[in-house]
Order: sequence, then C-alpha cells, then structure tokens
Amino acid sequence: MNRTVSIVVVDDERPLVDLVLRYLRREGYEVHAAYDGEEALAVIDKVRPDVIVLDLMLPGIDGLEVARRVREDADPYIVMLTARSDEVDRIVGLRVGADDYVTKPFSPNELVARIQAMLRRPRRSPLATADVRRFGELTIEPIAREVHVGGEPVELTRLEFDLLDTLSAEPRVVFSKDQLLDRVWGSSAYRDDHVVAVHIANLRRKLGDTGEVPSFVRTVRGVGYRMVDA
Repeated sequence: MNRTVSIVVVDDERPLVDLVLRYLRREGYEVHAAYDGEEALAVIDKVRPDVIVLDLMLPGIDGLEVARRVREDADPYIVMLTARSDEVDRIVGLRVGADDYVTKPFSPNELVARIQAMLRRPRRSPLATADVRRFGELTIEPIAREVHVGGEPVELTRLEFDLLDTLSAEPRVVFSKDQLLDRVWGSSAYRDDHVVAVHIANLRRKLGDTGEVPSFVRTVRGVGYRMVDA
C-alpha cells in the first residue's frame, strides 16, 4: 500500500481495546482508540479512518447510532463487535452499514484476518468497465460508480455497489454466496453467508426491488443470486 492504513477501535472495555491495538500495530497499521460513542465520533471525524472496529453496546451513543452517523458522509469499512450471538444483533448491525461482525469473545488474529481480507478488496471493482449497464429502469455506470432507478440517483455504500457491480457485470451468471464473499468481501474465510443475504436485502430495498417478483436482483433458490434479464 502507498500509505499506512488507519484504524479506529471503539469499545468501552479498555483491556480489550489495548489487546486489539497491539495486534493491529504489529501488522503495521496506524491505530486509534475510543471508549464511548461520543469520543468515537470525535476521533473518527479527526482521523477519517479506513477501518472502524465498533462495539455495538457503547455507553451514551451506541454503536448503531455511531455507524449511522459515520455513513452519512463517509464510507470506511466497519466491523461491528457484539457480546451476543443473537442473530438480530448481527442483522441490525449489517443493515446500518457494517461490512462484517465479530461475536465476543473472539480471537484477535481472526479480527486481523477479517480486516486484511476487506482491505484486499479494491476500492473499485476490477470488473468495472466503461459500459453503462441497463436493466429496465435500473442504470449502472461502473466507472463513475453511479446508480439510477427511473432516472433518480440511488446512494449505495461501497460494498453495496460492489455487489451490484459483480452481479451486473455477468448478468447470466448465478453467483453463490461463497462466490460473492470471495469477489466482494475478498475472502469467504471466517464469514457466514448470512452477511450476503442481509446486504442483498439492503441493496434491493435501496433499489425499490422489494416486490414479490424482483425487477433487478433475482434469488435462485438453493444456488445464489443473479440479475434479472434486461
């Protein structure tokens, strides 16, 4: 990389933060700590990090609200930490824009591996071409990273756009969840395929593709996802 990747770790458990910081520093990352939601927002605004490791349950402003505010004007990778294995926690965290989640207790090495996998993903999908892709009312401009439905712009996160870019680049191909994890997240290691389902649901919601018969992204039961024929 041409510059040092910056990471903000946010958790009210100081020993845990210290441990994670040590592992990340060992990998050569520039790291910063915050211990509550208000401090996190201040540090994130100052540092503009590439990655945020964010605890769900923070004193004051919780992790979900921090993620929502961050996503209003920035698009770092977000790894959500949760002390519960409850699926609802994971789904809610992903819906507010988290790229991944880790359930406590976790191995610091596993967290580092997930961050490294995300950072290996290019900022712009290598599948992108200069061609404008059209699927009915949906228009995708890969180079500009712009999406319109019925002429109206649709704001997507980087990950949501990369999902759509991958699917639309090969519209006749059905991608399994593992294939999408490999292409979009950078690796299928350490991840559960529910992450893909939640991000597909987010993408469909933003595209207005939530009817019983999809207009843009089709689920092929037992296999994966593909674009609906233009």
